[in-house]
Amino acid sequence: MSAMSVRKDAMSRRTLLGSLAVGAAAAPLVSACGAPGSSGAAKAAPPSTLASTPSKPVSLNILDVAGNLQLTQPILDAFKAQHPQIVSGITTSTGTAPELAPKVQAQQQGGNVQIDLVLTGTDGLAAGIEKQLWYNLKPYYDTFFPGLMANYNPAAASMASLAQDQGIELVVTPSGPLLEYDPAKVATPPTTPDALLAWAQAHPGKFQYAQPRNSGPGRTFLMGLPYLLGDSDPSDPTNGWAKTWDYLAQLGKYAASYPTKTSATMTAIAQGTAWMIASTAGWYINPRATGTVPAGIKVVKFDNLTWVSDAQFGVIPKGIPADHLTAVLRLLAFALTPEQQAVTYDQGYFYPGPAVKGVTLAQAPAASQQVVQKFGDPDFDTWTSSGPIRNSLPAQAQVTAFDLWDKKIGAAK
Repeated sequence: MSAMSVRKDAMSRRTLLGSLAVGAAAAPLVSACGAPGSSGAAKAAPPSTLASTPSKPVSLNILDVAGNLQLTQPILDAFKAQHPQIVSGITTSTGTAPELAPKVQAQQQGGNVQIDLVLTGTDGLAAGIEKQLWYNLKPYYDTFFPGLMANYNPAAASMASLAQDQGIELVVTPSGPLLEYDPAKVATPPTTPDALLAWAQAHPGKFQYAQPRNSGPGRTFLMGLPYLLGDSDPSDPTNGWAKTWDYLAQLGKYAASYPTKTSATMTAIAQGTAWMIASTAGWYINPRATGTVPAGIKVVKFDNLTWVSDAQFGVIPKGIPADHLTAVLRLLAFALTPEQQAVTYDQGYFYPGPAVKGVTLAQAPAASQQVVQKFGDPDFDTWTSSGPIRNSLPAQAQVTAFDLWDKKIGAAK
C-alpha cells in the first residue's frame, strides 16, 4: 500500500520503537503456555490465568497483513516508551492475508511459533478461525479488557462478533462498496449495478477491482452486491448469491484483470489505465492524501446502498510463551484507550477508524483533522447515516465466498 501499501518485508524484522498496552488489573501468576518448542503448539490451551506484567520485558514479533501499522505504529511507539517493563522491543513485518494461515500453521506444526501478534482484516481473521490458529481470548476479558463490548461503539460492537472471541477489534469503518472514478473520463458515473455493467461494456478494461481474498474494497464490493442485486440470501454465498455470481461473470467479460492487492487498482486509476475502480471510504481518502492518487479523483455511492462494514483485529497465534501473551494483551488493551484510538483517524486510511465509543475527529491529531477535512467527502457522514449498515460475512461464509469467487470469477481471467 505505498503510503498506504503494505511493504512485503517478509519477516524482515526491522525493529520499531513501538508497542501498545493498558494498565490491566493484576491477576494470579501464570501457568505455562504451550511452549514454542512444543509440537502441539497449534492445539495448546492458553494458560487459565496470567500475571498483569511479564516476568521480564519481552521482545515481540508482529505481522501485519492488513496495512494496520499505518494506523497503529504511533500507538506502538507510545506503548514502548511508556511501558519498558513490558516490552524491550518490537519487530514488525508485513505480508498478505492469503499467506497468513499457511505461515502460522507451518510454525505451529514445526513447534516454533515466532509470531506473537497478527494485525489482520476479516480475511486473515476468517482463515485463522477456520484452521483453529488463534487463541480464544474470552478468559482474559475481565482482567485485560474490562467492559470490552460496552466500550465499543455500535458498529464496532456488531463487527466484534465476527472474531468469535479469537481476536480484539481495533478499528472499524462503514467501508462501502463505493465507486472511485476519474471525472475527466467519466462524465456521469453509474449508481446502480446495471449502469456499472453497461458502462463497463461500453468501456472494456476500464473498470477494475482487486481479488477479494486480499483486498478490502474487493471483498466489500463482493459482499455488497447481494444486497444491491436483491439476492435471496446475502449471508449465504453458496445458495443465496445466484444473481451476484451471474452479475460478476458478466462484469468479468469487460472488467480489467483482477490484481492481487488494492494498491494496484489505485496505481491503475492514477496512471489512467483504469477509469473507475471499486473503493471504500478509507481507500478514497488516503491515497489522495498521500499523493498516490490525484486529488481530483471523485467517489460515488450506489443508489439504495447497504453498507458492508469492515474492521481490523489483533489475533494471537496459539503456542506463544505466557510472558509474550501477557505483553500482547497489555498492548491490545492500550490500543483501545480513547487517547490511542483517536490516533487511528490517521490519514483517513480506515475512515473513520476508532472502535471505541465517544472518540471524535476533534480528539485526533491536528494532521489527521486536516487530512479528513481536505480529502474526505462531505457527503460521507450523510451517506452512512442514511443507509443500513451490515456486517461483513462471518468467518466460514467469508472463506467460502473467496473460494467461490476464485473458481467462478477469478479463474476466468
